Amino acid sequence: IMIQMMQGHALTILSEMPRDYLFDAVITDPPYASGAATLSGISAKTSTKYTSSKRGNCPYPDFEGDAMDKRSWANLMLQVLLEARMRTRPGGVIAMFVDWRQTPVASDVMQWAGWTWRGMAQWDKGNCRPQKGRFRQQTENILWGSNGALPVDRPVPCLPGVFTCPNVSGKERRHQTQKPLELMRQIVRICVPGGCILDPFMGSGTTLLAADLEGYDAIGFELHEAIFRSAQERIKERT
Repeated sequence: IMIQMMQGHALTILSEMPRDYLFDAVITDPPYASGAATLSGISAKTSTKYTSSKRGNCPYPDFEGDAMDKRSWANLMLQVLLEARMRTRPGGVIAMFVDWRQTPVASDVMQWAGWTWRGMAQWDKGNCRPQKGRFRQQTENILWGSNGALPVDRPVPCLPGVFTCPNVSGKERRHQTQKPLELMRQIVRICVPGGCILDPFMGSGTTLLAADLEGYDAIGFELHEAIFRSAQERIKERT
């Protein structure tokens, strides 16, 4: 099983990759560029938006790309998802995490990039910040689709539409918005057995680690150097 990591901007790396370098799935958790209702809130540090550390004492680095307005975010994601689709085999799949604020834009962008949008699964985190008088925002959405037709005879199991898995805590956490390994191990199974998975926003490397444990090849990109080095160390420790 081959796991490859590259540091740099996802769009730059994808645009420079050989055209015959093909993937079977794109599974990613991009910066949401949301987490607030005002411009000042959107522009805040990611540690302020996504963690309970409000005094600058978050032990995990802030990450790039989360302070964009909706149009800038849509433009970036359109280009990345288009480049990714052009390097995905016909019938390959995409699964992308997004929060409720960006879900409408994300579904448009996925289709603008030529993907066939096929639905939305959800990750039930179980716990979340209390919001008195409101519904609990304890889920994140997973938009998914395919590069054209999706053969019904793919050797892939029937996956759930809701994944219930607690958030990452303790020594396992390496990133402010890190997804649980068990969650990602289930989600990568949407790819055909033995396929190659792309994560253009790899963060702490959970998608790559899950792919390795489930028997897939995988390649991931990360812009932030400190986060990239941390992911390298983590993958090296676990594989």
